[in-house]
Amino acid sequence: MTVARSSLVSLSATPYYHVIGRCVRRAFLCGVDSASGRCFEHRREWIVERLALLSSVFAIEVCAYAVMSNHYHLVIKLNPAVADDWSNAEVIARWCSLYSGHPLVQRHQAGEALSPGELSAIFDLVAMYRTRLADLSWFMRGLNHHIACRANAEDNCTGHFWEGRFKSQALLDEQALISCMAYVDLNPIRASIADTPERSDFTSIQQRIKQSKSKPQPQTGSMSKEIPRLLGFSGRLDGNQGLPFSLDDYLNLVDWSGRAIHPDKNGKIPDETPPILSRLGIAPDELIHHLSRQQQHGFYHVIGKASTIRDVLNELGVAFLKGISAANRLFPQLK
Repeated sequence: MTVARSSLVSLSATPYYHVIGRCVRRAFLCGVDSASGRCFEHRREWIVERLALLSSVFAIEVCAYAVMSNHYHLVIKLNPAVADDWSNAEVIARWCSLYSGHPLVQRHQAGEALSPGELSAIFDLVAMYRTRLADLSWFMRGLNHHIACRANAEDNCTGHFWEGRFKSQALLDEQALISCMAYVDLNPIRASIADTPERSDFTSIQQRIKQSKSKPQPQTGSMSKEIPRLLGFSGRLDGNQGLPFSLDDYLNLVDWSGRAIHPDKNGKIPDETPPILSRLGIAPDELIHHLSRQQQHGFYHVIGKASTIRDVLNELGVAFLKGISAANRLFPQLK
């Protein structure tokens, strides 16, 4: 059932969202098309580079990403409070780094003298830009439209490149967030493209592993725009800054999960269960079942504990959300 985007994205419910973009029909985002023999591997870099630019411009932070052959996954955090702190000049500079801007804005940037009425209109435009720079739909428009135009130009064709609008799932709590991030980062392993997280090209887990082994880099400013700025870890489940668990916990969870769902393991779950699963009340066997699926079966528009899903119904303005049964299985200790 189609649900309005306004009913799916609610900052009062959660700032975290899982986003999926998929190519239309037989179009290839990346990889090698077995039908035509053409290689589109270079398009993976397009996605990563565009994410890097958008994450440096928008008040939206990237938690996880994976670029596959005909689709991609993102886990992002909306952070409108950051946009609220930007000056009017910074809002204009950020917006105009992606778009040409309104003619009034162009005249203002050129240093032309404007009338009081025109200056008032500028303030209205800045308010609109500020809202858009913290908006999920505008962020995705900046990604998908750019890639579609570039791919169509390369293919010398016109028409739709993406299979409709992007799909999104609200991640309502820490349990949903960490399980979805692992789901995204393990896409290449699940698809038998890679055998370890560190060999999973064009994923956030590979980027995090590489960065953890190199000299620490600041989260803003000096980091290269060729790779996305990933949201860091606070190391506290109750933390307001960064992801609400530690980097070591997350890397251990992804490594453990990757070994458990690897085809050579025949579904056997290693005994060394990461302690974070106990702290978050996540059932290990159900998590592996969850991560091994081609889609996150059982959930649809939202992911979270059963109690969290029930609590958010009024905020999203709906009477029912699919996922209660799946939540009871995956998060049994925290119903």
